[in-house]
Parts: sequence; structure tokens; C-alpha cells
Amino acid sequence: MNARMEYLPVTADSLAPCLEALLESGGRMQMAYVWFPEPDRPEVRYLAAGDTGAPLQMWICPAADGCLPSLAISSPLLGWYEREMQDLYGLTFTGHPQPFPLVAAGAEAPARLSPRVMQPALRAPLVLPSIDDPLVQLLNFGPVRADVMESGQFQFFYLGESIAHYQPRLFFKHRGMESRFAAMNPLAATVLAERVSGVGGVAHALAYCEAVEDAAGCAVPVRARRLRTLLAELERIYNHLHFFGLLADTTTLKVGQAEGRLLEEDVKQLAGRLTGHRLMHNLLTPGGLRRDLALPDEFAATTFRLYDRVKSYLGQLSRTTSYQDRLLGTGPLSREVAFDQGATGPVERASGLDRDLRRDHPYAAYGELEVKVAGATAGDAHARAVVRALELRESFHVIRRLLADLPPGDIHADCVIKPDSCGLGWAESPRGSLYYAIHLDAQGRLARVKIKSPSFSNWRVFPFTVSQSNMMDYAINEASFGLTIAGCDR
Repeated sequence: MNARMEYLPVTADSLAPCLEALLESGGRMQMAYVWFPEPDRPEVRYLAAGDTGAPLQMWICPAADGCLPSLAISSPLLGWYEREMQDLYGLTFTGHPQPFPLVAAGAEAPARLSPRVMQPALRAPLVLPSIDDPLVQLLNFGPVRADVMESGQFQFFYLGESIAHYQPRLFFKHRGMESRFAAMNPLAATVLAERVSGVGGVAHALAYCEAVEDAAGCAVPVRARRLRTLLAELERIYNHLHFFGLLADTTTLKVGQAEGRLLEEDVKQLAGRLTGHRLMHNLLTPGGLRRDLALPDEFAATTFRLYDRVKSYLGQLSRTTSYQDRLLGTGPLSREVAFDQGATGPVERASGLDRDLRRDHPYAAYGELEVKVAGATAGDAHARAVVRALELRESFHVIRRLLADLPPGDIHADCVIKPDSCGLGWAESPRGSLYYAIHLDAQGRLARVKIKSPSFSNWRVFPFTVSQSNMMDYAINEASFGLTIAGCDR
């Protein structure tokens, strides 16, 4: 079992004191999920992160009669996780401040969704606040949106151009991805993990493989760890370039949009020539990589020419007054709200929270590298763009260091699956912290997989930056968060 993890049994009565001690120490929760060691014996597992460098903790709490006290008042980010467990597994969390369904409509939700059965067409009822002021208007936007935007319904209560209240309604295409893993061979399920969110395939595959390797006690060879890190940073680069292209579009910079998308495509083509797939799928596997990568002679030179173009592009954006003016002060997210509601990735680091799994809980080859973590304090769209720009530059520096010291050797170690075991893996994806928790049954098959996706966290945070903002700034604010609905509606 992972030396970077501590598994602690807790009781329902001790949950609140344990949480209070965690929060007082500066730590916070990461996620919660239910696991059934036996069909009628649920236990809820809470993942807690303490101070930087301290081991992660998994609290294991039996849920007698399927009921536990809600922790959402003290740790609001757990609110969605508790509601999800209520909807899909029939648990009850007493004292929850928002007890209405999140994913499934009450009449449609099963008493407990079997981990072997995907329940289609889950959709929570729409719950809106009561507005008595006749001057406040309601704009119902979505779920079908223009271009290739994912399905989501957004309710705007507005007065003039000022948004009084904003409420997103997601999970229109909840795919039950966690249920799809059930009964699969853990050595073959990476192909499913990397398709949970297409633009984060490497991060998802990496976190999943780390979870399997944790359960199996498998040590990944050095060359495979370094190549995994190289792929992860390439994925971060093309995601951040997509972000800047979208942000330029929302500020009406069509040339800036085109240049950002062109750079994104060039990075994907570079990745395609390296791995055979533009999104770098079908390469990671528990124990390392499916095959070795022979880096072309021109790979380093091409990468660093791209870096020069990226620096020029970011410099032009920073000198464009109309672009900067639209970002400054748009969608501010305070440090306190970011912490309480569970913001992650560039979103939290732009609000003064200094957290990054690559540094705080190193995985792959990050423990052998010195990764500079970018941060800002303003918490607005401009700060989020600054953090991503700094991360882009650092990703190229990390790749440069990897290429300078890429040893030969094995790229795969056998993972011997241990029945009735469990494991936890993680990755700092381009959008933030990503966790996979897995449980194996007596036959060594997957019995339960839990995915903590960064967009599941950041979609919860986002509405706090929209209310009391301006309708004309909404698209800019949403783009600055880099959200994906697929990552949330997993």
C-alpha cells in the first residue's frame, strides 16, 4: 500500500472533530465516496490532504443503516459528494444544507445503483430560488449551445446587465463512467480511464495506473516514469494553449484565437508523431508504458521552436490593452471561497492557494524534478491567465530537463494483481487535482472505481464568481476557468 497514504478508521461521532482538526491545521478534504465491502455494509471513505508534504489520509467510516452526519457545513466542498452518494447509492446525510438531488431525479434514482449496472438518463430536478422582484428577469440558456459546447443548462436572474443569481444545471449526459469499470480486468481498463475526459486522457490514465500500481505494490522503471512525465507536460501545454485561444475569442481577438488554436494543433501533431495519437491515448498501462518511445532527432528542436512561438504569442496577448482590460477584475474568486468550495488547479493557485500535486505529493518522475509552482492572489480572470502562462513556460522547462537526462532501460514492470486490495493514484492535470481510488474483488477484478475530477470541483466553485457580475463578462469568466462538462458529468 502507498507509503504516501495513511488509512485511518473513524466513526460517525468522530467525523466532525477529525474534520475540525484538519481544517485548523490548514488542511482540507479532497473527496468522499461510498464503497460496499459487503452488499449491505456501506462505508464512506474521505480523502483528506494536510500540510504540504504530509501524507494524504483516507478516513474509513462505516455507515450504519446507510446514514451519516453531513460535513457540508464545515467543509462545503463535500456537499456535492454527499448528494451524489444520496442520489446513486441511497445513503442519507443528516443536516445537509442542500438535500435536494444533484445527479438523479428522486423518482428515478435507484435505492442503490449497482456498481455493475450503468443507470442511463439520470437527471436531477431543477430547483430555483424564489424571486419576487418584478424587475428581475430570468434567462434560461441551454442545454443545447452553439458551436461544439457541451450540454449544460444555465439560469441567469438578471437586472439590466447585472446578474443577481446564477445557477448551472449539469449532468444531462451523466455517463456512469465509474460503473463502467466494474468487473473489468484492472490491467486492461486504462483504455476506459483515458476516455473519461478526452482532453485529459494522459492525466486520467496516469492517475488510474498509479492506483493499480499502488494496489499491486508495483515499481515503475525510471525511463517509463520520465516518459510519462513528458507526456503529461505535453498534454498540459496543448490544454493551456487551447485555454488562451478560447480566452482570446471571448475578448473578440480573432487573430489571437486563431494563433492559440494553431499552436495547440502544432503541439498535438508533435504528440501524434511521437506517440501515434494526437491525444497520446493507448500508451500508458499499469507498470509503465505499452511500448518505448523513440524520440525523433528533431523532437527537441521542434519543441523549443514551439516554445519561442508560445513566448511570442503570450507576449502579444500581454501587450494587448483591450484583452487585458476585459480580464482585470472579471470573475474574482476569494481565497476563502476557493478553499471552502474546493477549487483546484490554476483556479485555486490564482486565488492565493499554493497547492500542486507535482510538488506536494510527487508521482511519475516529478520527485526527481524541481517544478516551480505558479501562483497569484487577485483571483480574477487575469490572475487565472497569468498562472496558466507561467505554467506553460514551466512545462517547456520541465521537458527540456527530461530530454537532457532520459536514461535507457525498461519501460514496463509486471503488476501482480492482489485480490481484495485497494489503491489510490493521482495526477495534477491541466485543470487541477485528479484522483482515482480503486477496489478489487476476490477474483482480482475491479469492484469499485471512484474518480475525483478537477472540473467536478471547479464547476462547484464557478457560480460564486458569476453572481453580482456583468452579463457581458460571463463568457470571459467561464473561459478563464477552463471548465469541461465531460470531466464533471463522468
